Amino acid sequence: MKRLIAATLCMIAAPALAQAGPQDATTYPCDDATRADVIAEPWEQNTATYADGRIRVTLLDYIEPAGAAMKLLILSPPHDEIGRRQCRIVGVPDRQGFYGIDFGKRQAEYDPATGLTLTIPVRQYPTENDQGEDGGWFQLGITIDQKTGDIALQEVR
Repeated sequence: MKRLIAATLCMIAAPALAQAGPQDATTYPCDDATRADVIAEPWEQNTATYADGRIRVTLLDYIEPAGAAMKLLILSPPHDEIGRRQCRIVGVPDRQGFYGIDFGKRQAEYDPATGLTLTIPVRQYPTENDQGEDGGWFQLGITIDQKTGDIALQEVR
């Protein structure tokens, strides 16, 4: 019964999810729905720190909706008045996630002028157009400027 319900929900959500693409990646502030129990297991393989621990990136798996359950959590400077780092989620509009994120294949590069850039393979919900060799996968570039707190997203070719 649970599988039937999950399959039905995926079919209902599929048209909306299929519209999201690489250009639609976005960030938004963490909220109460950002809980520790959505950190993808095993934690030691799905979290990474950069900039001497000032930046942490973590893979989140919300499990549902199955076609858009994967997101990234970013903790980075600047700090608020009590010392907490800013907390942002990377997903697609309407607070949905990606169909897949290959966290183990992420790459990091630092440029003093722009900040830390991470390149991570992510996958949008597959459509009939995703039958090619990439299968809906693309490289998402995430640039984190520690000075300003800006986080910029772009598709990397």
